[in-house]
Parts: sequence; structure tokens; C-alpha cells
Amino acid sequence: MSDSTIKIMLVDDHAVARAGYRFMLDYVDGLSVIAEAGSGEEALRMYPAMLPDVVILDLTMPGLGGRETLIRMKSQWPECRILICTMHETAALVDHAMKAGADGYISKNSSPEVLVTAVRRIAQGHKYIDAELAQSVVTSGNRTANVGIEALSPREFQVLCLFAEALTVDEIAAKLTLSSKTVANNLTVIKEKLQVGSTAELIRLAISTGLASV
Repeated sequence: MSDSTIKIMLVDDHAVARAGYRFMLDYVDGLSVIAEAGSGEEALRMYPAMLPDVVILDLTMPGLGGRETLIRMKSQWPECRILICTMHETAALVDHAMKAGADGYISKNSSPEVLVTAVRRIAQGHKYIDAELAQSVVTSGNRTANVGIEALSPREFQVLCLFAEALTVDEIAAKLTLSSKTVANNLTVIKEKLQVGSTAELIRLAISTGLASV
């Protein structure tokens, strides 16, 4: 590996996703995946030993979760460069992630070319947002500014994202290794923080802000 090679750490709880990233990146000149982590906790333990140039981070994972991992990495190692790669293509989440310190944000639906370009741009010290997502941030304007996502705890944020994917309380509980009662309690707190009175209103809010599709 030459000194100019961009060293990459993959952080995603899905092994298949990590394998896909590795397949796309390891065959590109000047890029090398040097580490993989299946959780935010594992990534935080590995980072100081590996010191990758770019971390590719999923936003919704069990345990610590992507958002809190992002915040802690940037707090402990301000020089680290983090690219969010997630299935959530929403202006609210893009805006929030960038404000939390992310250096880039792309969708898991992006082409391999976009992934490679994002990694290279971020490694060079630039910010990168997929063009379509960047446009949605600009056009959404104030609509997403008052969503209240920043008021949510990391766990509440995870629960909201999974709820927006139409998972049931039991399915969310299984994915996050929680009790159904804990998930239900989280949803109650989320409604209070986002100032919605019912599950139906929460669904409408998720749709209106782009967290969920119609």
C-alpha cells in the first residue's frame, strides 16, 4: 500500500453491505479497505489503532447507533473524516448529520461511482453530498428546520427511523434487542418531543419530512 492510498474503515451492522462496499472499493486504484466494524462501539475501539482516512458509516444501527457514533468520533478525533452512507434519503437527516459533523452523505442507492467520488473528495478535505440529496436539502428549507430531530436521544432517533420504515413495535424491539414495552415507551416520548398527539400524526410527520415514503 503506497502512502497516497486512501485507507477506509467500514461501519455497518450488515455484513452483506460491508462486503458490497469492500468489493466496490478495493478494486479501485488508490483505495483500500483496512478495517470493518459491525457496530459503533466496535468502530470507536478500532479507530485509534487503524486511523483510517475515511470512515463510511451507516446511520441506523443497533446499540450506539450511527448518529451517536458520528458525534463521539468527531469529539474524540476531530480530524477524522466521516461519510454517512444510509438508506434514509431525507433532507432532515442529511441536514442533521452534516450539522453533527459528517463530512459527506450519500444514499445506499447511489452508484459505485458516487461512492468512490465521495470517498476521494472527503479524503481531500472537502464536503460531499449526493447531488439529488443536496437539492432536497436546499428546497426543503424551513420545512425541516423545526422537525425537532435534534431533541431526540440516540435511542429515540433509532426507533423513529425504524418506525418510519414501517416496522412494528415488536420488529423494532427485535432489531434493537429491546423489549416491546421499551420501544412503546420510546415512541411515546418521541411523540411528546415532536409535539404530535397520536401514532397517525407521527406517521404523517414522518411522511411530510421525508423520513418515510407515502
